[in-house]
Amino acid sequence: MSKNLGIKTLDDVQVENKTVLVRVDFNSPIDPATGKILDDSRIRMHAEKTIRELVNKKAKTVLMAHQGRKGSSDFVSLQEHAKVLSSILGLNVKFVDDIFGEKAKNAIRNLSPGEVLLLENVRFWDGETKKAPAEEHAKSEMVRELAPLIDVYVVDAFAAAHRLHVSMVGFAPVVKEVVIGRVMEAELTALKRVREHPEHPCVYILGGAKAEDAADVAKAVLSQGIADAVLTGGLVANLFLYAKEINIGDVNREVLAKKGFLELLPKIKELLAEYGDNILLPQDLAIDIQGKRKDIPIEELPTEYLIKDIG
Repeated sequence: MSKNLGIKTLDDVQVENKTVLVRVDFNSPIDPATGKILDDSRIRMHAEKTIRELVNKKAKTVLMAHQGRKGSSDFVSLQEHAKVLSSILGLNVKFVDDIFGEKAKNAIRNLSPGEVLLLENVRFWDGETKKAPAEEHAKSEMVRELAPLIDVYVVDAFAAAHRLHVSMVGFAPVVKEVVIGRVMEAELTALKRVREHPEHPCVYILGGAKAEDAADVAKAVLSQGIADAVLTGGLVANLFLYAKEINIGDVNREVLAKKGFLELLPKIKELLAEYGDNILLPQDLAIDIQGKRKDIPIEELPTEYLIKDIG
C-alpha cells in the first residue's frame, strides 16, 4: 500500500496467471477524415507505466476504455487504439468488437499469461454513462457478466475518475482485489503534493472543453490559499467571459448552452465577485474562419465565428 496515499497499488497484489481488468484512459484526438489517432500520448503513458508491468508479471490483462462520446466525431471504435498499443508494447494486443457479450467473455477466458486484450469502446453500451452509486452500478448487466471472470480490478483512468460511470465504479464492490494503477498512483501523488505543500507563487490553469467542475476547483484552490491565481482557457474561458457579461457571440453561447454549461453561470458569477482579481481571463482569443486561425482581442467581441482557444 502506498504510505503517502493510503491506497492499495499494484505492489499489493499478485497478478501472475490472474485475469486483471484495467480501466485505462485511451481517449485521444482523432482525425475525422482518416480515423487515425493524432496523439498517442495517453495510450503510451498507460502502456509504459502500467500495462508493460502487468505483461512482465505474466498477468492476463484485459483493458477497458472509452473514446469520445455519443454524437461526437471522435466517438469511434478502439480497434485503431489496439494497433497503436501493439506498436508501443512490441507485442500483439488482441482486440474484440464486444464489451461484455459472448465474444468478449470468450476472448477473456482464452487469454494466456502475458497477453493483452482490449475490449470495444465501453461507451458503445448506453448504460455505461448512467450516473449512479457504485452499489447500483455493481448490479448492472456489464458488471454481472464480466466480474465473475476478473480476479483483480485496476483503476488507472485518472482523467475519468470523477465520473460515476459503470466502468469506473461498478466493479469495485464485487471484485475481490481492487487497486490503483501506476498512472493513477503518479497523478494522485503529484496532486497530493501540490495541494498539501504548494510552492508559491502557485498558478492553476483551467482549460479544455470540460468546464463542469471549473468553478468548484477554482474556489477550492483560491479559498484554501493553495493557488495565488487561476488562468482560464478553452471553453472554461468562454464560460467565465460570458459570466462576466462579455458578449462572445451567438454561436459560442450556443456551444455553452448545448453542453449545459449555462447552468453554472450563477456559481461562476459568485466566484468572480469574490475572487475576480485572482482569476485571469484571456485578453485575446483564437477564432476559426473557414479552417484558418485568427487571433482577435477581447475588444472585438462579439464574433460570428467559433472561439477555438485563447490567443
